[in-house]
Amino acid sequence: MTTPSIGGKTAPCNRIEALEQRLACLADAGPEAIKERLAELEWEWTAGRMAKVAAAVVILAGTALAFATGSWWWMILTAAGGLALLQYAFGKSSWLAQTFREMGYRCGSEVEQEKFALKTLRGDFRHLPTVHDIEAHDDISRLEGEGGIVVETDAHKVDAKEAVKEVIQATNP
Repeated sequence: MTTPSIGGKTAPCNRIEALEQRLACLADAGPEAIKERLAELEWEWTAGRMAKVAAAVVILAGTALAFATGSWWWMILTAAGGLALLQYAFGKSSWLAQTFREMGYRCGSEVEQEKFALKTLRGDFRHLPTVHDIEAHDDISRLEGEGGIVVETDAHKVDAKEAVKEVIQATNP
């Protein structure tokens, strides 16, 4: 699947639409499909990971060539790899990571967003208490003591596409 680009960069709205479509299909396919996609995401290489590997390869190649040829001029290659790694580590953005993003690799936050969205759709967080649960605890106890409704009815099932949109908005970095 290709997403249109604007000025050499993938349009954010298209990435979100692609993510929504992928999540909606997985939600319709069920828990096993979500489990398989989560397993795939654990092995997905991100732009940042590729940038670190590329810098490491340049450093190792420069060092190996310097020792193999006896020419210390190859250490310039090692220094260039080190500078690229430092720029990645301390800069707000990295030209090397951006290059890999333009090649189609996603950034780590996009992969994590998809993971959290899938886990949310699967129901991993439904049993965790929320701020609303804690604040409403006294009200619920009083209502139950007065003979009120204890359990809300499931009057309608949420459409997968609507659920996906809510999850993406909630997990957007």
